[in-house]
Amino acid sequence: MNVQTKREKEKELVSLMIKLYCRNKHGNAYLCRECAELDEYARKRSDKCPFMENKTFCSNCRVHCYRSDMREKIRKVMRFSGPRMIFYRPVTVIRHLVATKKEKKRLEENNGS
Repeated sequence: MNVQTKREKEKELVSLMIKLYCRNKHGNAYLCRECAELDEYARKRSDKCPFMENKTFCSNCRVHCYRSDMREKIRKVMRFSGPRMIFYRPVTVIRHLVATKKEKKRLEENNGS
């Protein structure tokens, strides 16, 4: 998969998670102003990610490029929407779990050396 395709898939996934969050937490069929701002911000961050070619998920990245306020907002979205994504994108959820487990194991091995 080329970098641009990967970038677009990531933006699509994050937007889906924000929509799911907004619909359930704010009761909106469409994104409210706050969630629309977060979605736009997340898309811009994806566009500027220098690690896109090799990264799996932002949560596994050593560099966190979100401003602290937006990072807290996206964290809330991920905590809420993440578990519910099994109904929307089951393969992606499984990939995320496997990648997170591998990254955790790799970090433990590197810290133990």
